Amino acid sequence: MKWLAAVVALIVLAALFVARAARAGELPRAGQPAPEFSLPDQHNRMHALKDYRGSWLVLYFYPRDDTPGCTEEACAFRDDLNQLTEMGARVLGVSVDDSASHAGFANKYHLPFPLLADRSGEVAASYGALMNLRIMKLARRFTFLIDPQGNIGKLYLNVETSRHSQEIIEDLKELTLGGKS
Repeated sequence: MKWLAAVVALIVLAALFVARAARAGELPRAGQPAPEFSLPDQHNRMHALKDYRGSWLVLYFYPRDDTPGCTEEACAFRDDLNQLTEMGARVLGVSVDDSASHAGFANKYHLPFPLLADRSGEVAASYGALMNLRIMKLARRFTFLIDPQGNIGKLYLNVETSRHSQEIIEDLKELTLGGKS
């Protein structure tokens, strides 16, 4: 049994190593226009970047529906959504899972915001958030705070799921109250 645990650990380490090297696309920088997208949500409704002009947009990429870290992050956004909305922000989650998977995840945890299905990984790649592991694709846990004009306001590349939404709220306070919006 110990050998099985060792093999699994070795596979996980190899996957993590490959994942670091497999990120596709260049990361957009703060101040640059956010890459355009048009993707279906958990209800098969289309969402495009242009639909969110005039509002701050929290565009967060996550690896998989219904996994511990992704659930913690999504539920924190759910719990903080009123505060984010009062600050003029909208929230969109994006992964390479399909709309049906997103619907189950959203229903299970009562997520009131759209989860976008990037099945091809093209949008994740355009944001530098795609991990192509050859046998599967995953989105990296990256978040982009997009300003009301459609430009990248801030990038979050080292996300701590338990406090991420609060971090965004603090940054939004600084960006909007600091006269930068």
